[in-house]
Amino acid sequence: MLPSKMFFDDDFFKVEEKVKTDVFEKDGKVFVEMEAPGYNKDNIDISIDKGELTVTFEKENKDEENKKYLHRERRSYSKVTRSFYLGDVEEEEIDASFKNGVLVVSCPKKQEVETRKTINIKDFE
Repeated sequence: MLPSKMFFDDDFFKVEEKVKTDVFEKDGKVFVEMEAPGYNKDNIDISIDKGELTVTFEKENKDEENKKYLHRERRSYSKVTRSFYLGDVEEEEIDASFKNGVLVVSCPKKQEVETRKTINIKDFE
C-alpha cells in the first residue's frame, strides 16, 4: 500500500500541461485542430505573425471555500500557449471555430506565383 503522503503528492502525479493538437493540409488549406476541454471561446486568443500561428488558452481558476483537496489534477491550466509555423498563408482569410471543446483554425495557403521563366536561345547569323 502506498503512503497517503506520497500517493497524493502533486509531484507524484505530474500532469503535462499541453493542449493536444493536430496540424494538417487539406484542399489548399492548413488546419490546426486543438482539444481544449473546459475552455470556452472567451478563454482563447489567436494571433498570427509572419506565418507563425499562436494560440493562448487562459482561464481563471476559482477555489471554492470549505474544500480541502486531498489530491488535485484539474486545477489550473491558468495559461497555456502553443505556436506553429504554418508558412505562407492568407492571414486575412483565417477562420476559427470552437465547438464541443475542439478549436479548429483554417488557414488558406497563398497561391504560389510562378517566378521561373524560360529564356529562348537565338541562333547567330
